[in-house]
Amino acid sequence: MTVTIKDIAKILNVSHTTVSRALNNSPLISDETKKRILETAKQLNYVPNYSAKSLVQNRSYNIGLFFSTITQVTSPGFFYETVRGVHSVITDNYNLVVNGIDNYKDFQSIDTKRFDGIILMSQSEKDNALVYHALDRHIPIVVLNREIADAGIVNILSADRRGAYHAVTHLIENGHVKIAIIEGEKGFQATTERKEGFLTALIDKQIPIHGDYIVEGNYTMESGYTAMKQLLRTSHPPTAVFSFNDEMAVGAMKAIFEAGLRIPQDISLVGFDDRQFSSYMTPSLTTVRRAISEVGRAGAKKLLSIIDNNDYVGQKVYIDTQFIRRESVGPAPNEQSK
Repeated sequence: MTVTIKDIAKILNVSHTTVSRALNNSPLISDETKKRILETAKQLNYVPNYSAKSLVQNRSYNIGLFFSTITQVTSPGFFYETVRGVHSVITDNYNLVVNGIDNYKDFQSIDTKRFDGIILMSQSEKDNALVYHALDRHIPIVVLNREIADAGIVNILSADRRGAYHAVTHLIENGHVKIAIIEGEKGFQATTERKEGFLTALIDKQIPIHGDYIVEGNYTMESGYTAMKQLLRTSHPPTAVFSFNDEMAVGAMKAIFEAGLRIPQDISLVGFDDRQFSSYMTPSLTTVRRAISEVGRAGAKKLLSIIDNNDYVGQKVYIDTQFIRRESVGPAPNEQSK
């Protein structure tokens, strides 16, 4: 049998209004009364009726978590870590609704009656339409992963450029000068930031930049495999490869082994993101840990603060990356210097 507010009120001989106020942490209720009501609600396993609550308070108790897409180039690990981070914050108070922007023909159904707030895991400028729709409809929104120039936007960002810079610097410190990259999806800000970090490291260390060593991928294992085969066909194949995510690094590793080459003796390999499988590969993958779950957590905390306190102030928060040294990077082969 489902326990209601009226059941709690009857047991404690108080009005159901008093119970409702206590459960919603109203300052109109004394601490002693509030404590008695909360303890009784817990003992009876009371679960709030969010449908009724939403009608009374004119709120949906839904948080929308939107991705640019969840059917194409969003990797399973990236998707899982984002959802995990957001859900860890809102699980007790809100329902989480997850969807891809590309599933919407228009955004007319996205309004304050359906969502109390939106968290957008943004991957390209195409997402601006949703951002400004939410702002126009006065729906609180926090944008993850992509910096938006508008000073009024709340951004939670991973320091990808610094992470890429550290990864490439590590390769250079191991004697590599023939360093290639497997890029991610064009138009994604993560792709741009990681490429900037790569190029800046080469420029700072006065390492030549070769166009043949810059090949495209799209964040999938298949694209990493195809890109690596392309690099191996160049007249002077690289001795080190920086893959813009771990999934593409897996594909690259397969292509390297198929060519009869060894990692890291012949080619060193670095990934990005530090997926769970990366430490279990053979050899284990040197990579850049990007705390996507922490980005999601920080975004969810900020959104709830905006909803609860109505303190929407634009800001940019950067979550640091961490370089993880494992077995897939070694000294440059001697033939490189010839």
